[in-house]
Amino acid sequence: MSTKILIIGACGQIGTELTQKLRSIYGTENVIASDIRKLNTDVVNSGPFEVVNALDFNQIEHLVEKHQITDVYLMAALLSATAEKNPAFAWDLNMNSLFHVLNLAKAGKIKKIFWPSSIAVFGPTTPKENTPQYTIMEPSTVYGISKQSGERWCEYYHNIFGVDVRSIRYPGLISWSSPPGGGTTDYAVDIYHKALSDKKYECFLSSETKMPMMYMDDAINATIQIMQAPVEAIKIRSSYNLAAMSFTPTEIAAEITKHIPDFTITYNPDFRQKIADSWPASIDDSSAREDWGWNHKFDLDSMTQDMLEHLS
Repeated sequence: MSTKILIIGACGQIGTELTQKLRSIYGTENVIASDIRKLNTDVVNSGPFEVVNALDFNQIEHLVEKHQITDVYLMAALLSATAEKNPAFAWDLNMNSLFHVLNLAKAGKIKKIFWPSSIAVFGPTTPKENTPQYTIMEPSTVYGISKQSGERWCEYYHNIFGVDVRSIRYPGLISWSSPPGGGTTDYAVDIYHKALSDKKYECFLSSETKMPMMYMDDAINATIQIMQAPVEAIKIRSSYNLAAMSFTPTEIAAEITKHIPDFTITYNPDFRQKIADSWPASIDDSSAREDWGWNHKFDLDSMTQDMLEHLS
């Protein structure tokens, strides 16, 4: 049986690029993109697309049966900053969409699930530097609480029902091809746009706020790599730590001025500062590197060059 993929939340920041990459690997017709509304975008126009509400079990089940889906990538979620404004809906979306997919796998209707977790599962009591795979987790945001709970449920469904669910904890993700999606790390996307358009940027975090980040190309490659890994290589069924680089707003600004010498940055921290302060500064991802061969390609220098090239 060939791989047939359903991506739920395909029009989001990660889903957009993941869909295109998966279509290039598995063939356009074998990758069904879906989201809650049909926008006039490349994802919608370049292959099969279905409108689906991630909270509606029957809709998802219908699509799985209609297209004989084997693998589901559940990318629908309300991100950290947005979730704080609507906690009840964030919990509902982030948790119940996961239950729907886990239950379809438990019933034998799909073979494999990818579900993204996040560094938001960590909290102010977590060791900040080189955060271990197994450590204290006391998340302080709705997003983090939902991701931490999701990790436990993924592990439970694997241990009790044998569901093949795979997950990685994304750090902050940076991409030129889609706009920021309401996350706390999104300043690192916005800063490139403003550097080119305005030559200046007002940052909503303080100058020395160091956070783990990753270029979208690396994140997409990791996502596909963990799904293609043999089942025996996946030893962690909650979620794998994943890392590439860590930097502060000061450091990213300095890198940009190498390309745009008159660029300036100012700082005006808002409610997102408190969220950022509760997260790690750097991540130990040795388990992912050992178990399924994870390796990142982009650092701050090569990412900045690529971002500015594409955006300009």
